[in-house]
Amino acid sequence: MSDTGSPTTAPRTTIIRPDRSGENAPGFGVVEAAARAGLGVRLFTVLAWDDERAGLQRIHTSHPVEYPVGGEKFMPRDAPWPQQVLVQRRAYLGRTPAEVAAVFADWPTIEALGCGATLNVPVVADGRTLGSLNLLDVEGHYDEASVPGALRLADLAREPLRAWHAARAATTTTNPGGTR
Repeated sequence: MSDTGSPTTAPRTTIIRPDRSGENAPGFGVVEAAARAGLGVRLFTVLAWDDERAGLQRIHTSHPVEYPVGGEKFMPRDAPWPQQVLVQRRAYLGRTPAEVAAVFADWPTIEALGCGATLNVPVVADGRTLGSLNLLDVEGHYDEASVPGALRLADLAREPLRAWHAARAATTTTNPGGTR
């Protein structure tokens, strides 16, 4: 576990990184393929939102070494990125490295992968934020015209993310003493 603050304006973020990546959750391979074909992406992740814990858990990744499945990220709920994407349910578009570094304390890892732009969209069902899709690529790759396509990807991700949350709830219910 690390508590990371970057030299940017990124909020304090606690990142829990497993020793090795778990398996990608079912159903998101098709979403990643659609992202690659439609918008282009160098790094693609799906984060499930746990409102009770105010945390995000990675359930799909294109880069399991750098961003393993099972990793968790906690940042203040009132920080700009969680407010915009998870609470207000609006896309976040970071066109430049400075705009990415301003919201993500793990900017050095993002930069090392050659990414300098991000497009993050909420996945919402029944008035509840289920998580976010996170598309990253080279600086300037995404713009306002990219947002509608990313929102269509969020529509594709809705059912797999809903199923992931349902399976997690069932596991928690059947194993109440177990960790979440």
